[in-house]
Amino acid sequence: MSENISTATLKNLSTGRSGFIEMHNLWTPRQKAKAAEILAQIEDSGLEVIRMSFCDPHGLSRSKAVTASSFASVLRNGIDCSPGPFIFDTGLDLVFNPFERGGGLNDDEMTGASSFVLVPDPETFRVLPWADKVGWIIGDEYFKSGRPVPFSSRQLLKRMLAEVEARDLQYVVGLEVEWYLTRLVDLKNDLESVGGFGSPGAAPVVAPVNLGYQFNSENLIDEVEGLIREIRSTLLSFGIPLRTTEHESGPGQMEFTFDPMPALEAADAMLLFRTTVKQLCARAGYHATFMCAPALSGFDASGWHLHQSLFDKGIGENVFVAQQEGDFVSEFATHFAGGLVHHAAATAIFAAPTVNGYKRFSDRFSLSPDRATWSADNRGTYLRVLGGPGDPATHFENRLGEPAANPYLYMASQLIAGLDGVDNKIDPGPLTDNPHEKDLPRLPSSLAQAADALDASELFRRSAGDAFVDFYLGLKRNEWRRYIQYLEENGIREDQNSVTEWEQREYFRSY
Repeated sequence: MSENISTATLKNLSTGRSGFIEMHNLWTPRQKAKAAEILAQIEDSGLEVIRMSFCDPHGLSRSKAVTASSFASVLRNGIDCSPGPFIFDTGLDLVFNPFERGGGLNDDEMTGASSFVLVPDPETFRVLPWADKVGWIIGDEYFKSGRPVPFSSRQLLKRMLAEVEARDLQYVVGLEVEWYLTRLVDLKNDLESVGGFGSPGAAPVVAPVNLGYQFNSENLIDEVEGLIREIRSTLLSFGIPLRTTEHESGPGQMEFTFDPMPALEAADAMLLFRTTVKQLCARAGYHATFMCAPALSGFDASGWHLHQSLFDKGIGENVFVAQQEGDFVSEFATHFAGGLVHHAAATAIFAAPTVNGYKRFSDRFSLSPDRATWSADNRGTYLRVLGGPGDPATHFENRLGEPAANPYLYMASQLIAGLDGVDNKIDPGPLTDNPHEKDLPRLPSSLAQAADALDASELFRRSAGDAFVDFYLGLKRNEWRRYIQYLEENGIREDQNSVTEWEQREYFRSY
C-alpha cells in the first residue's frame, strides 16, 4: 500500500499554480524579501486569515480570504480567482458571454470563465486593526500562461509607469477626496429589498449627521470627531500619509487630503482608504459613501481632485517648474497640460466612470468643470495650475474626477494623455480666467458622451490597447443602457440636474 501524500505537499498544491511566481519571475528582489517578512509577521500577529484583494474595473475592491496556514502557498503559487468581476458591470449585469470562444472578449484565455491567477504584491501587506486577526494584501492578475490580464487596471497603470521610468521620470500624485458620512437608519437587508443580476438591491436608508452648509465648520467636524479620529489613526498606522481632514459643504460631507506619493502607492492607498472608511463606518452604525451625488435632499456632489507632477529621477527635481524667466510653468509642463486638455474628453470616462458622476457637472455646481481648459489657481477649471514660477511644488490639479473612480485607470489616463502632449508638443492654449467660457471645448456631459469620446480616441486605442478599450466600453455602455431602460420604463426624461432612484440603488451602497 502506498504512503499517504504529506499535508505539506497538499497545501503547496492548494492555490494557484505550483511555483507560478518564481516560474514567471513576477517579483523584484525587494518583493521577495518582503514576502519572507510577511510570513513572520503573520505568525507573530496570530493572524487567522489574509484578504487577497484586487481592484475590479469599476474601482471596487474584491477579495478572497485565505487562511494563514495556506498563505505560504499563495506566496509561491498565487491563488485562482473567478473572472466574474471582469465580465459584470456595476450592477452585476453579465456583459460578456464567458462560454463563447474568447469569453466574449476575443481572448482565448478568457474562454469558459477560466480562472486567472492573483499574485500578491508583498509591499501592500497590512494588518487590519478593525477586523480581528485579519491581514490584507493587493494582488496583480495574470493568466495561467503568466501573461498579465490585459483588462487589469493595476496592470495598465504599472505599464504606463514603466514608460515613465524609461524616461528617467517619476509620476507623483496627491489625493484630495470628498465623501459622505451618514447615520445608518435601515440597512434594508430584508427579502423585499433583495435585487438580482443587473438589478441591485435597495439602497440603505440613512439620516444626515448634520445639516451641513457651514463650510469648514470646526463644530460640525467635532460632532463626529470620535469616528474621524479612528479613521485617521488607522490610515496613519498603515503608513498612508494623511494630511488634512475637514468638513466640506454638504451634510456630513468630508474631505481628506494626502501628501504626495509615487503613483502606484497613491492608487493602492486610495483603494485601501475607501475600504477602511466604509468598513469602519459600518461597524460604528454609520454609512459612508463615495458615490458622487447621492439622491438625498440637500446633498451636494462630491469630487476627487487629482494632484500630479513629474520629477526627474536623476536630479530629484520637479520638471513642471519653469526654467526660463517669464514662464509660468516649464515647457515640459505646458506640453503635458496640452495633452491633458487636448485629450480631456477621452480621459473623462476614467475620471468620472459612472452615470452619476456627470450629475456633478450640471449648472448647479459652478466649481466643477464643464470645459477643457487650464487656469492658474481657479477652482472652476478642468486643469488647475498650482504653484508657479520658481515654486518647487508646482503641479496640476485635475478637477474632473469623482470619488468612485478607479484610481489605477484615473492615473493611467493622465499619463497616456499628458505624455502624448509632451511627445507631440501639444499647445494647451493660454491660461484662462473664465474656465466656463462657452467657446472653449465642451467636456462630456454624460457617460454615453464620454464613452463615445474614448471610442474615437486613436491615442487610447494605441496606448491602452484595443482589447482594453473595447472591454471597458462594453462595461460602461451596458451600464448606460440599463440606466436609459429604467428612464424609459418609468417615463423619466434624462436630466443632468436630477439624481434618480436607479442611481441610488446602483451606487450608494456599493461605492
